[in-house]
Amino acid sequence: MIVLEDLLRQVVARGASDIHFKVGCLPILRLNTRLIDMEGAALTKADVERIGRSLVSEKQWESFQGRGELDIAYLSEGVGRFRTNIFRQRGMVGVVMRHVKTRIPGFKELGLPAILEKISLAERGIVVVSGATGCGKSTTLASMINFININVRRHIITVEDPIEYIHSDDKSVIDQREVGIDTRTFAAALRFIMRQDPDVIIVGEMRDRESFSAMLYAADVGRLAMTTLHSPDAAQVMLRVMDFFPASDREQVRMQLAANLVAVVCQRLLPRKDREGMVPAVEIMLGTPSVRKFIRENKLEKLSDAIQDGRDEGMQTLNQSLVELVKASVVTEQDALDDSPNRESLKMNLQGIYLDESRKILGSD
Repeated sequence: MIVLEDLLRQVVARGASDIHFKVGCLPILRLNTRLIDMEGAALTKADVERIGRSLVSEKQWESFQGRGELDIAYLSEGVGRFRTNIFRQRGMVGVVMRHVKTRIPGFKELGLPAILEKISLAERGIVVVSGATGCGKSTTLASMINFININVRRHIITVEDPIEYIHSDDKSVIDQREVGIDTRTFAAALRFIMRQDPDVIIVGEMRDRESFSAMLYAADVGRLAMTTLHSPDAAQVMLRVMDFFPASDREQVRMQLAANLVAVVCQRLLPRKDREGMVPAVEIMLGTPSVRKFIRENKLEKLSDAIQDGRDEGMQTLNQSLVELVKASVVTEQDALDDSPNRESLKMNLQGIYLDESRKILGSD
């Protein structure tokens, strides 16, 4: 018989990020981006359904039965905390559980740029952490919350679905609200959040116009609002935000975003060359005068050049980050090229040659 807790102990012991339960398959681990079959017997329909039901209350199971999918946070005593999704595929139950480490690592340990310290301590404005699913956005955001918590006295309110990292008050006071338990929806929580006297508002994932409008308002009235999005680079973040709104509202939204932007942090995870594990390549776009100007004028294609030219201010493109990782022998050149948004440009960057939009050589190392 499948014993869930034993499998979860293996997830933690082997350093895997996820475990998959699918009918007809062995339990599958994701270890350093690779999917690996565990030992044992293939899971039956009854096995997977039993696992799914053991993770939730009767009310949650009824909700899953009606909706066909459910996000929860599961705490296994003595093992760890797991962000869990239960879903249906071909009429059968499937489960994926992601191990959420209880200790929140710092920026240096995560391999994140030091500029995140300054971004985290901004008094007001909007910060977006972006990237693909599984690239570490939630961990980066948790590390930023923790940095605020241990350095300044502020009231931080998070709205998450589900809560992943548990934060304990240090210098700051932190209230964590889970959608479905503490509030009905992200939008409902944000509608009343200003009455709760926040200094910092954290939205686990930005999903709709109403939620982003609430964050814009919070920034307008002097609060710091932070969230995550699924976008590969800073320009795409801007486009994704605009897509939340009808065409008639987009000019006004651009003006608000340009006025309130603190930073966009986009990251991708690459396998390490120097040891086991993963390391982030990170694009940083700050709300500098040139960046704000390009956003106001809807010249998003120029943002990459503004980032590339802003190294002295703490900005960097993804390719610039990849160059540093390759030169430090942290990742292989091939892995960097595979993850680059512009392989030909990266090849030149690795030779110390950087080009602007018009392909004019800017300089070399």
